[in-house]
Amino acid sequence: MRLNVVLVEPEIPQNTGNIARTCACTGARLHVVEPLGFRLTQKQLARAGCDYWDEVDLVRWPCADAFFEAHGADELHLFTGRAERSFADVRYGTGSFLVFGRESRGLDAAVIGRFAERCVRIPMREGLRSLNLSNAVAVAAYEALRQQGWPGLG
Repeated sequence: MRLNVVLVEPEIPQNTGNIARTCACTGARLHVVEPLGFRLTQKQLARAGCDYWDEVDLVRWPCADAFFEAHGADELHLFTGRAERSFADVRYGTGSFLVFGRESRGLDAAVIGRFAERCVRIPMREGLRSLNLSNAVAVAAYEALRQQGWPGLG
C-alpha cells in the first residue's frame, strides 16, 4: 500500500503542481477534493513547472463529504495549526492518508471536530500562521516515508 496525500479544496495551482511533483517523486497517490480554486488542466498546472503529471496517480473527489465517506475509517492524519499534537509524534502506517486543507483557511472546523483525535500540526514559531502548503506536504510526506523505511525509494 502506498502513502496518500489529500488536498481538500486547494486554491493555488502552483502549490498543487509542486505537490504533484512530490507525489510523483515519492510514489504517493494524490487525492484532490473539489471544488478547486482553479481548473485542473495541463496548461494551468504547467505554469508550476510540473512536467511530472504522467507519473502522478491522481484521484479526484467531487466534494469533501464523498472523500470522508469513502475513507473516514482509514488511517487519516489531518494537518492543522489548531492541533496540539505534533506530526512527529504520530506513527504513519502504509496506506495512511495525509490530509491538508485550502491555503487560505485550512480544513473546515466541522472536519476538524469530526476527526479531532486524528489532527496533527507541524511545529513552528509562535505568531506565524502556516507554512506554504507544498512545503507542509513535503515535510509530512517525507516523515511518513522515513518511518516506513523509504518504501520503493532509492
